[in-house]
Amino acid sequence: MTFEHPAKEGEENEPGRFAKLAELASNFTSSAGFSVFCVLLVAAFIVVHVLHLDTSWQHLVGDAMGAVALLLLALLKNSERRAEHAIQVKLNAIAAALLEQQEGEWGQAHKDLHKAIGLEDRQ
Repeated sequence: MTFEHPAKEGEENEPGRFAKLAELASNFTSSAGFSVFCVLLVAAFIVVHVLHLDTSWQHLVGDAMGAVALLLLALLKNSERRAEHAIQVKLNAIAAALLEQQEGEWGQAHKDLHKAIGLEDRQ
């Protein structure tokens, strides 16, 4: 386990296994199917309480809702950190390219600026 920024894991232009999994999970959780699943989970929670079913059922449904909420929170934070990193890389590339342009020469910053385009899609 490492404690480095999630966007820095893996190869430079190649997202790591966790990044790919996080992207797939993000795509799934923003789908209509997952929304239906969440509505069904909330409906089950309401039905269990309205029918005054055994507390074990209430715990089961409540624990399932808690687990889904925790997983969504972790996924949201991961996506937020990746987007934050992509924005920072782009800002740095723009600033360096502007500085090079002001000095009248194009160099590495110009190449970095081209690489920063679409960075959020590659992470």
